[in-house]
Amino acid sequence: MKNVTIYSTPTCHFCHMAKDFFDEKGVTYTEYNVAEDAEKRAEMVEKTNQMGVPVIDVEGEIVIGFNEAKLKELIGIE
Repeated sequence: MKNVTIYSTPTCHFCHMAKDFFDEKGVTYTEYNVAEDAEKRAEMVEKTNQMGVPVIDVEGEIVIGFNEAKLKELIGIE
């Protein structure tokens, strides 16, 4: 399985959608709450040059927002 990281906030609707999608598809992911973790927030901004969430990192490929089709393609699932 691919290494998936999601940078999210507790109040982000699209973050919840992405995590629900991963859970439904059995995708293991690491989650960082950038509302509370300043170090991970800085890491996210460094990767994307912006503050919008979710930011999803699939093996170094960055997806900003919840793009189900792109995530399926990157992870290799139906």
